[in-house]
Amino acid sequence: MPKAATPITLTQTQRAELQKLVRAARSPQHTVLRARIVLRAHDGEDNTAIAAALQVGANTVAKWRGRFARAGLAGLSDAARRGRPTRLSEVTRPPKGRARWSVRSMARHAGVSKSAVQQLWARNDLKPNRPRTFKVSNDPLFEPKFWDVIGLCLNPPHKALVLCCDEKSQCQVLERTQPGLPLGIGYIRTRTHDYTRPGTVTLFAALNYLEGKILHQSAPRHRHQKWLQFLRHLDAETPPDLDLHLILDNYATHKHAKVRAWIARHPRFHLHFTPTASSWLNLVERFFADLTADVVRAGSFGSVPALVAAMETYLAERNLAPKPYRWRAQGADILAKLHRARKSLENVESLTRGT
Repeated sequence: MPKAATPITLTQTQRAELQKLVRAARSPQHTVLRARIVLRAHDGEDNTAIAAALQVGANTVAKWRGRFARAGLAGLSDAARRGRPTRLSEVTRPPKGRARWSVRSMARHAGVSKSAVQQLWARNDLKPNRPRTFKVSNDPLFEPKFWDVIGLCLNPPHKALVLCCDEKSQCQVLERTQPGLPLGIGYIRTRTHDYTRPGTVTLFAALNYLEGKILHQSAPRHRHQKWLQFLRHLDAETPPDLDLHLILDNYATHKHAKVRAWIARHPRFHLHFTPTASSWLNLVERFFADLTADVVRAGSFGSVPALVAAMETYLAERNLAPKPYRWRAQGADILAKLHRARKSLENVESLTRGT
C-alpha cells in the first residue's frame, strides 16, 4: 500500500511568498519547481497528479513536499553538500610574481574549483580584490596622544571650543574634456577619463566638534604664513572669552617657529597633536572625505575660482544645518584593535624576512 502523502497547509504569508517566487523572473528554475509542488500540495493534489502536471518524478514531489512540511520555506533551499571541506588555510599570500589573488588564480594554485573559492570568500567575508590603505603608527607616545585627543572629544573642557583643524592641500582643480552623458534608466553616471588641470588650491578648515560647523579659508599654497593667517581668522571669528583647543596633525607647518611664537602670545590657543600617521583621529578628515566625494571628485571646474566657489557654497549650505561627527567607539576598543593590527603586522614582517 503506497505511503500517504504528507499534508500541506500554507499560511497566507507562506502562500504569498511561494507565489512571488513563481512569478519572479529571476527565480532559479529549481526554486520555481519546488514552489509549484508545494502550492499544488496545498490545493489537495496527490503526488502522482503533481508529478504528471509538472513532468517530474513522484519521488521528487515527495521529497520537496516532505522538506517543506518539516522546515517550511527554508526546507526548499539546497542542503549543504557533504564531502571533504575545501582547505585553503595555507594559501594566504599570492605566489611570487603576483601582487594579489583572483578567484581563478587561487583556485588554480590550490587545486580546487573556482566556485569553491567563491564560497570560501563569501562565508568568511573575504575581499582580497578590494584593498584598503592603512598605516599603523609607530609613535612611542601613541597612547598619551591618543587619550588626549579622544578625551577632548568625549569630555570637552568647560568654556572652551574643540576645533578639529587641518588643510586639504593641493586640491586639484580638474576640468573634464567632455561633459558627462545624461542619466537614464539602466545607465550609470559617466565622465571622461582625461582632463585638464587649471591649478590647485588649499582649503584650511576647523570643525567645531560640538556644533559641527566649519570655519574655513582658502589659499593658493600651503605655507606657514597661510596657517598663521588662518589662526588669526579663528581668533577673530570665535568668542574671545573661550579657550580654543585645536586638534592637529604633525605637519611641519603647524610646528613652525613663527607659529609657536604666535601661539605663545595667544594663551587661549591650546594645540593637541595626533600621533604620527594617525590623522584618522582628527574628525575634520571625515569632513574632507565628504567634501571630496560631494564636490571635488564629482565636479568639473574650468578654473581655481570656480572650485573655490563650489566649495564655499557647499560649506555655507552645510553650516546652515550642521551635523556633528561623533566618536561612537570606546577608546579601549580602538586601542585593542590597534594592538591586534600591530601583532598581525609583526607576523607579516617576520614571514617576509624569512622568505
